[in-house]
Amino acid sequence: MKKKWWLLGSCLALVAVILGTVTLTQFRKTNVQTAPATHNRVPQEDVSATEVTVKKPEPWITLKHPLKLPILMYHSVATGNQLRVPKKQVVAELTYLEKHHYETLTTAQAIRALTTNTVPQKKVVWITLDDAYKDNQKILPTLKKYHQHVTINAITGFTHKANHLSLAQMKALKATGRVDFASHTVQHLNLNSLSAAQQRQELVNSKRWLDHELNQDTQMLCYPAGRANKTTHRLAKQAGYKLALTTQEGFAQMSEGRYNLSRLRIAPGMTTATFADLIQVTNS
Repeated sequence: MKKKWWLLGSCLALVAVILGTVTLTQFRKTNVQTAPATHNRVPQEDVSATEVTVKKPEPWITLKHPLKLPILMYHSVATGNQLRVPKKQVVAELTYLEKHHYETLTTAQAIRALTTNTVPQKKVVWITLDDAYKDNQKILPTLKKYHQHVTINAITGFTHKANHLSLAQMKALKATGRVDFASHTVQHLNLNSLSAAQQRQELVNSKRWLDHELNQDTQMLCYPAGRANKTTHRLAKQAGYKLALTTQEGFAQMSEGRYNLSRLRIAPGMTTATFADLIQVTNS
């Protein structure tokens, strides 16, 4: 009887050993199949490190003939006199430029175009607004909508006046990327009636203020009422301006002299058809 129990116990022990061995083997196989590889791994593509192809800007076109640049002259965006153009009209004119594929230049682009006789595309225009009136802000939504640009010629001594842009408003406009600022002197005096010393003070102090307050290198001067003389031209160059604008009627051309450039006055009540004819120019 004892021998039978001994045999039965031996059989059960053998079965247990066999079952344990099978289970351990299966466990090892399972772990080998599911465990992540720790060597010879092909690294996954790092999406964040993938190069993004950035489209390069188109090269500027070199013209065969001297550039004739339409520089538009506005003042207040309002009604009341010949220096005020209603918002509705200005928006219609900006819309025309958009629909007819005009590039609206920045000051830097205008300087480049005039001094190198090149353009980013055939149809270009430079929009300027004199005096920096508060109502110039009215056209900002349109500028943003059409990705257009304007240059405001600021009278730096007028930023505290009720109808003119404050420094904070100027900074906010510049931050949009749709507006840049140039000099319209400090006190908006007729430069050709001042002494050389007085002219220098108006030109230098205005540029210094704009450079400091707007963190820029102001390179364009717009003469108050368009009045200047040869002394003004010389002092403008000495002060560091690259170009200067008058109120003379016509397309800007370097043959006039870079400190004596003409503009096209936009009058209130002008039809869009008249506006289209006014800015029409062939550059090649």
